[in-house]
Amino acid sequence: MACFLISTMPGFSHIQQIGVIARALVARGHTVWWHTSATFQSAVEACGAHFTPASPAAISRLYADPGAARTAQETLAGRRPRLASLRADLQDLFIAPLLAQHDDYQALLPTIRPDALIADLMTLGPALFAETTGIPWAMVGMSTLSVASPDVGPFTFGLPPARTPLTRLAYGLMHRFFAQVLMRPVNRYTNTVRATLALPPLPHGQMFFDLQLSPYLYLQGTTPSFEYPRRQLPPQIHFVGPLIGGPTRPFAPPVWWPELATARTVVHVSQGTVATAPEALLLPTLHALADEPLLVVAVTGGAPVARLGDQLPANARVAPFLPYDALLPHTTVMVTNGGYGGVQLALAHGVPLVAAGKSEDKAEVCARIGWSGVGINLDTHRPTPAQIRGAVRQVLADGRYRRRAQALQQEFTGYDAGPAAAALLDQLAVTGRPVLRATTPHIPAALPLGAGREGVGDD
Repeated sequence: MACFLISTMPGFSHIQQIGVIARALVARGHTVWWHTSATFQSAVEACGAHFTPASPAAISRLYADPGAARTAQETLAGRRPRLASLRADLQDLFIAPLLAQHDDYQALLPTIRPDALIADLMTLGPALFAETTGIPWAMVGMSTLSVASPDVGPFTFGLPPARTPLTRLAYGLMHRFFAQVLMRPVNRYTNTVRATLALPPLPHGQMFFDLQLSPYLYLQGTTPSFEYPRRQLPPQIHFVGPLIGGPTRPFAPPVWWPELATARTVVHVSQGTVATAPEALLLPTLHALADEPLLVVAVTGGAPVARLGDQLPANARVAPFLPYDALLPHTTVMVTNGGYGGVQLALAHGVPLVAAGKSEDKAEVCARIGWSGVGINLDTHRPTPAQIRGAVRQVLADGRYRRRAQALQQEFTGYDAGPAAAALLDQLAVTGRPVLRATTPHIPAALPLGAGREGVGDD
């Protein structure tokens, strides 16, 4: 049996999704070590993995002190241009922890010798450790694909897929400008870190995002219908289906929970656990739907409920956390800022969406919600109550959104992400060589391409 070393940021969604894979590896008889913060030691061990603590410097600022990081992020977002904010975030969150991550793995080698490494998208240390040790590694895609291609725009811009040769030419030029000019400071910082480990600089034309694409194996945690098609998808990318069913938090139902069973329409609104400023989406949604004949369930993502104020609408119910496997079966529409894990869970329950988000990777996720026809992308970070109310009414009135979401739900049932990922990782550990697809993933006709911001085309 093989030995695997997992390394992830200590975010609940990261632990939950990677936990699906960890459990499947343990079920196959493999030894699994998991490098993350002590906050999640019990969740790691519940998966059957051995916990090994990450040093403080190996954890990105956003996860080391979430409250302070959120406050800084929300403050700076109003003081500097989005590009400057993006560069700073990429350096602070992805690149700064690399050396400490590498040192943590190196310190483990006298105790364990992993046959393969596994990383989440926020943890790039395994990419460098693989270069210095020769140990193969796999990336788990817990967001939209960031792989550069003339068929898609540069990552974080939320652009639709290219349909014409002219758009492909434009996207190709944009990629070059993005990598070589806009991201030059981030690339320079990345190369400084690489030089410390006696590694060569990034090849010309590449940038830090390219570190996320393992040359050995990339496990994309969704199905083809929720990802833009690429004519030349790298062969080591495998769609394994949504990573759902991992560790859960203890759940004590709030006193209002029985109301979900009797409410005719339930709208759930969430901003995840990172961009939690309630003024962005939670409060506008509560105000937008205050006079609608429905129940609104808001989740603050761990932020104090008091941040929403003490004058909540009569039809609003609020909690810091609620388990999606319990909430989503009662949900009619979900309003989201584009957290990837939450979106995948909504679609796994056939729930259509209204999306409004621009921070982190959320512009890309929201763009795919609109493109795939499973909901409406409002294409903004701070929607007005009128925009939200109009979009929710449209999704409720037009059954095509729910049918598209249910079609994707049906596609999801054809995948079992844990065993599928574990089988591919097993092959990687045994051979030490890239695990390549035989064919390009098929995008079912049930989900026609091109459903843009306004929703879906004619049936």
